[in-house]
Amino acid sequence: MGKQFFDTHCHLQHEAYDQDLQQVLSHCQEAQVDYMTVVGWDYPSSLQAVSLAQQYPGRIFAAVGVHPQDCLTWNAEIAADLFALAQKSCVVAIGEIGLDYYRDPSPKEVQAQVFIEQIHMAKELQKPIIIHSRDAHGPLFDIVKKEAAAQFGGIMHCYSGSVEMARQLLSSGWTISLAGPLTFKNARQLPEVVNFVPLDRLLIETDSPYMSPEPLRGKRNDPSRVTYIAGKIAEIKGVSLEEVANITTQNAKQIFHIV
Repeated sequence: MGKQFFDTHCHLQHEAYDQDLQQVLSHCQEAQVDYMTVVGWDYPSSLQAVSLAQQYPGRIFAAVGVHPQDCLTWNAEIAADLFALAQKSCVVAIGEIGLDYYRDPSPKEVQAQVFIEQIHMAKELQKPIIIHSRDAHGPLFDIVKKEAAAQFGGIMHCYSGSVEMARQLLSSGWTISLAGPLTFKNARQLPEVVNFVPLDRLLIETDSPYMSPEPLRGKRNDPSRVTYIAGKIAEIKGVSLEEVANITTQNAKQIFHIV
């Protein structure tokens, strides 16, 4: 079988790929990135994610949701449309959803309400959720604990927290997803997190087109570069790249209910 990589979080519907998406997908195939989850941040991008998943069945999967920075687009009509979209078989998760208090956030009470409504949607559909959390860990934890948000699986996307926070997440049933920042020269906490978290509770992602790993930092990212994150995990844990690739792929298939 060889190596198989699963980029569990990318945004291939982003305009950054308007000119060369086919080339990017070919490059992913060469890099043995056989699976990708394309994640929405609002209703239009969620629709595009589903469209891509339908064009590339079995290779691309979709997650649909409204990001906290886009929560002011939320209304009853969008909620109903998103719920209908989320029932499609190619949709494997609700996301990315959460809280973001960085820079100039949307009103905190609106973020919380939209987040909670989407948690309820995921639970009704029995699908996992993909969480975005930035400068809001305390309030976010309060909500996910109160709502038992990880009942059907929960992924902390682009994890940036501490070992202690990872310990709390693991004990509550969460899965931790690592992205390009793990490879950055100034990464301090994340190598410790990799040491602590068992391989069967880790996922890998690119968050493309953002967060390109070293030595490509600052350039447009794409899912083929998820191999750099896997390589860094293998180096830290002292295991083979093939082991990291295949175990994290199995983890992703399990949480997304992909046969």
